[in-house]
Amino acid sequence: MTEKIVGIFVGIFSFLGTTLIGKYLTIFIISLFPILELRGGLIAASLLDVPAINAFIICVIGNILPIPFILWLITKIFEWLKKFNFMGKVVRWCEEKANNKKDQIEKLKYLGLYLFVAVPLPGTGAWMGALIAALLNMDKKKSLLTILLGVLSAGVIMLIVSYGIIGGLVN
Repeated sequence: MTEKIVGIFVGIFSFLGTTLIGKYLTIFIISLFPILELRGGLIAASLLDVPAINAFIICVIGNILPIPFILWLITKIFEWLKKFNFMGKVVRWCEEKANNKKDQIEKLKYLGLYLFVAVPLPGTGAWMGALIAALLNMDKKKSLLTILLGVLSAGVIMLIVSYGIIGGLVN
């Protein structure tokens, strides 16, 4: 499923060209998107034959770039958006999604946040981890560092999966 979505995004950004810079921009942009994040960026990088180390660095930067904004600004932005009928519904939906997953983090605090971001499962990742950390009023600096470590760990896991290193070891 994720590979199909990533394939669609790769097609959308194909206007960036087949040069290495175009490929780098494509995986960077995909890594910025919620849901796809670094996981999608690394899958796209492997589909585009981007060197693994370069892909890892670009995808980590793309994935972590929005996180400080989420940690420091999302609650204020949500309060403002709740004043508008349609956007209020979207905000409440986002808060509900975060609240449904917060138990996983609330019990273990920063270890829970790390595991939530580091384990590449659907519905987890840096965006949702940052949203939950902000809604739980966790320390923002500690949360940012924890999320960065989680993104790096998820990146290693996805690098192994996306580039087939495990398959190379098994064969």
